Amino acid sequence: MSIELIIGLGIPIVLIIVGRVIGARIERAHFENIAEREARFRNQPALSTKQLVPPVSIRSTELATGSVVVSVDHFKRFIGGWRMFFGGEVRSYSTLIERGRREAVLRMKESHPDADAYINTRLETSTIASATGNEGMGTIEVLAYGTAVHYDRAP
Repeated sequence: MSIELIIGLGIPIVLIIVGRVIGARIERAHFENIAEREARFRNQPALSTKQLVPPVSIRSTELATGSVVVSVDHFKRFIGGWRMFFGGEVRSYSTLIERGRREAVLRMKESHPDADAYINTRLETSTIASATGNEGMGTIEVLAYGTAVHYDRAP
């Protein structure tokens, strides 16, 4: 085996391993950040229902929106490519979608943090760049929107 062949195979393998380690750390830190922020909004539900029977009268309502663009890392792209080749669920992308959904809902809530509830909450996703071919890295946008409801508070 020549040194060129070893280097030629070794560099991509090292880059994939480094991508996996760094990508996993970034993803773990993002999930921890999401969990901390979700805890602040635990008593402010985001409901898909169109109507709400409030405990008190409603003072005001406003449109609340939040969006996020998330890109897949190189390791997940590599693993996803193999999975797409052989078929089956691409589990490496599941966490990408979950992070995107949770982050978009949090950003929607953060757009009106004083709301008592968020009704008629909807999520939409769109692909900005495909992970296949030479079109790009694989990026999705998740948009969360709903109605921020403010209850009437007694003085």
